[in-house]
Amino acid sequence: MPQTSIPLAIAWMSGALLSFLSMAIAGRELSAELNPFQIVLLRNSMSLTILVVILSRIGWHLVTTPRLSRHVLRNSVHFAAQCMWLYAVANMPIAEVFAVEFTTPIWVALLAAAFLGERLTRVRMAAIALGFTGVLIILRPGIEIIDIAAFAALGSAIGYATTYVITKDMVGRERPITILFWMNLVQLPLALVPSIPQWVTPSPAMWPWLGVMAVVGLSSHYCISRALSYGDASIVTPLDFLRLPLAAVLAWFLYAEALHPLVFVGAVVIFVGNWINVRRS
Repeated sequence: MPQTSIPLAIAWMSGALLSFLSMAIAGRELSAELNPFQIVLLRNSMSLTILVVILSRIGWHLVTTPRLSRHVLRNSVHFAAQCMWLYAVANMPIAEVFAVEFTTPIWVALLAAAFLGERLTRVRMAAIALGFTGVLIILRPGIEIIDIAAFAALGSAIGYATTYVITKDMVGRERPITILFWMNLVQLPLALVPSIPQWVTPSPAMWPWLGVMAVVGLSSHYCISRALSYGDASIVTPLDFLRLPLAAVLAWFLYAEALHPLVFVGAVVIFVGNWINVRRS
């Protein structure tokens, strides 16, 4: 078991942040030609190829599992969340997508209380209330029309929260590489069926971006796991908040995206809710 090391936790979390930002930019670029289903299909195909090479060296016994039905359930939800996230990234400011995605821990708290029997204390209820308040500030209902992309971003946050709750129930009984392998394998047929009717062969310019998606799709999970092995969640989780300003700067530089100041206000409110929940836990 690795010893606690704040510098190493920060270094690995920096790798996760770079992976998340690269995934958003790659998703935006790929959406110019491909729909979300095809992006997921090609990304999972390439990620699975990488995993096959690795497993050929370290042993296929590492991905055997008696919980196949649980993997199918987890990855069906994860597939829907990915598709909604990619749709949101393509159709709304990237920083807003990340801001709404910060509600994921809030949804995890609710779902864990409902399905894992975890206590919903007053502190957690206050954190959840702050999370919902932050979403309302970001989306500004009644002031601006909330389009389908905003609902997709919120739906992806709920979907990711659901997969985290299912994963939490599996952790300790399944290896990380087992979860990664079945994630990519199960999602292949799920993405293939809706991809066929509107199939578009990617142009040569798209293949490097697909490669980026495949690599960072694996590295983001690995870096977070390593960060948490060197530092507590109370240290690692606040670093994830840096995604918002970094995404805002990148989106402004690459796509000239303007950002409403209330997005940062709402994100801070959500962050406070998450911080209260993490500190209490």
